[in-house]
Amino acid sequence: MTDPASIDLSRLTEIRRDLHAHPELGFEETRTAAIVADFLRGVGLEVTVGLAGTGVVGALRNGGSKAVGLRADMDALAMPETGTPAWASTAPGKMHACGHDGHTTMLLGAAAQLAADPPEGSVYFIFQPAEEGRGGARRMVEDGLFERFPCDMVFGLHNMPGLAVDQMAVVAGPQLASSDSWRVRFRGVGTHGAKPHLGRDPVTASGHFLAALQTIPGRVIDPLQPAVVSACSVSGGDPEALNVIPDFVDIGGTARAYTSGVRDQLETEIGQLAAGIAQAMGVEPEYSFIRRIPPVVNDPTATAVALDAAKAVATGGVRTDFPPSTAGDDFAFFGQEAPGAYVWLGNGPARDGALHHNTGYDFNDDAIATGVAFWAEVARRALSA
Repeated sequence: MTDPASIDLSRLTEIRRDLHAHPELGFEETRTAAIVADFLRGVGLEVTVGLAGTGVVGALRNGGSKAVGLRADMDALAMPETGTPAWASTAPGKMHACGHDGHTTMLLGAAAQLAADPPEGSVYFIFQPAEEGRGGARRMVEDGLFERFPCDMVFGLHNMPGLAVDQMAVVAGPQLASSDSWRVRFRGVGTHGAKPHLGRDPVTASGHFLAALQTIPGRVIDPLQPAVVSACSVSGGDPEALNVIPDFVDIGGTARAYTSGVRDQLETEIGQLAAGIAQAMGVEPEYSFIRRIPPVVNDPTATAVALDAAKAVATGGVRTDFPPSTAGDDFAFFGQEAPGAYVWLGNGPARDGALHHNTGYDFNDDAIATGVAFWAEVARRALSA
């Protein structure tokens, strides 16, 4: 097991804060990838760059027939930073608001630990670009990640405010929801606002659709199966032309589920609702459902390995009753290629209420030691399982 005293926390903290100060969006992580590649080469690993454009894989091979993959995401978000740490973002409109700077740093620390005392087998340190909605995991898979680096198990980790920095949560089954997008256009016939009978009003149709949308999770989906449908964008008409009924209204949103069956049902039901209301209101519907990310569902065997590793290193305890999140993570694509487990590491209290994707968010450097120790431990246990 990793000795906490052997972790170079000073160096890792410096790297983490440097990454935070220089955030890069998905598929633009050239500086971050170069730092990662240089570090991995420095500890003696075989390094592959360019997967999905900016992805990096460090390979530690030490005989044996088994292999394990450890994944960290590297990208930042397109949002401003309002916090004022000395290492605040220097890139306007970009910030590490989800802690990927910490994820990258902890996996680098684990690479150093395992390179210094290699287990029997192969460990692949996967630094993924573009987790935040741009499809980095899928691109890595399509670029042959698992053909070039076949894994018997693969693990992901995410920081979680509200848990102490020495606490973890490891749970089998669904961890994160599918994350899909949908769009509806109601196309009518524009006319003078004072003469609605001469046209077909898509605005009124949109209002009925929006009012009825929540009947899908509330009255159609099995109440024992969680589901979320949210309209997040509505666009129609011109605020400078308030006497004109427009020709069309566009609505867009997100749909979330933990099972493929409910995911399919959401796709069908949103489209049926739009078609039914359009027919009733005399307008034409246009509908598309964009499948982005499947749900993350932890494999029982991989989860058992992760749980044992977490119990060995998380001195604050391990929760096995942690609820799943309706957020999404494209680690799901990795879990479709090898048995996988996605775990949570405490980030301490939510400072000033700042949770993930908040302009005041910052990864807690006090969590680095537990994260490094977990990564090293789970790799050893997976290879000896």
